[in-house]
Amino acid sequence: MTPEELAARHPRLYHVTEPGAWASVAQKGLLSTTRLLDLFEIEAELRIRIETKRRPAAVPLEHPTHGRVIINDNQPLNEKALTCCLDGGLTPADWLRLLNSRVFFLASEEGLNRLLGARFNRHRPREVIVINTLSLATAHAERIELCPINSGSTLRKAARRGLDTFTPLLHHSFKDWSKHRGRRDQILEITVRDHVTDITHHMIDVFQTSSEITS
Repeated sequence: MTPEELAARHPRLYHVTEPGAWASVAQKGLLSTTRLLDLFEIEAELRIRIETKRRPAAVPLEHPTHGRVIINDNQPLNEKALTCCLDGGLTPADWLRLLNSRVFFLASEEGLNRLLGARFNRHRPREVIVINTLSLATAHAERIELCPINSGSTLRKAARRGLDTFTPLLHHSFKDWSKHRGRRDQILEITVRDHVTDITHHMIDVFQTSSEITS
C-alpha cells in the first residue's frame, strides 16, 4: 500500500497521551517506550518491569538532562488473557516488548471516540495529537505497519495476535492485505517502529478532552 492509498482511506491519525505531553513530544518527538527508556537511561529491574509487565498506572520518568515524561498505562491488557490469545509461541512478555517498541496511532475518529469513551478513559482528561497521514506515511513508509485489532487490549473476546498482526505498509495493497486477513478486517491502528522524531512536521492539531466523555 502506498502512502497515498493509506491517506485516502485514513486521512487523519490520532495519538492519545497524557494532558500536557505535547510540549515534551514537540521537543523530543514521539518515542516508543523502549526508546524513552534508552533516552532516560532506565536499566535493570525497573526497565524489565516497564517493558514486559502490565502497567496499571502511568509511569513517570525523570532525568537531569531530559526532564520529565510520563509513560502511558496499559490497563486494558490482561496477562492471563494474553496467554490464551497469542500465536507463534509468544509469551505475554514478548507481546509487551513488541508493543513497547512501537508508536501507535488510531486510524479513525470512530476508533478515537471508542478509546476515549472506554471505561479506563472516560473519567479522565486526555491529550490527542492529530496527524496528517500522507505526511507521516511519506516520511516513514519503511517503518509503518498496519494493525487490524486493538493490540493493546484484551477486553471482552480478545482477538488472536502474533508476529503477523503488524503488517508492513509497503508489503501489500489494501486489497491483498484484506484478502490475507480473510476479508473480515479493517485497519484499526497504524504503528511506526521505534520513533517519530519529526512529529511536529506531521501534526495538524493538539487538543485536550474533558473528563465527561461517555461511551
